[in-house]
Amino acid sequence: GHNHAWICVLANPQNLDITSMLQRPESSPFALALQEASTVLAVSNSRHSMYCRIWCAYEAFLAVQANKTIRLAHKSSKTSMRTGL
Repeated sequence: GHNHAWICVLANPQNLDITSMLQRPESSPFALALQEASTVLAVSNSRHSMYCRIWCAYEAFLAVQANKTIRLAHKSSKTSMRTGL
């Protein structure tokens, strides 16, 4: 099978007024793409919890509601990164 990745940060135009797209968040571009996914990969950083951002929390909510597999990315050691290349 083929593996595909969709990056939600690219779902909504970042430099446009997207107010009309968000009147119904469940039909926003990221929510529609999430419906098609079988697995969600959550990638956080060491400074802030991703769930402090309302869109990240909403995306997690949608994933749980839709019974998606949710995987959490974690920091790799430098050794494992080198051997993985």
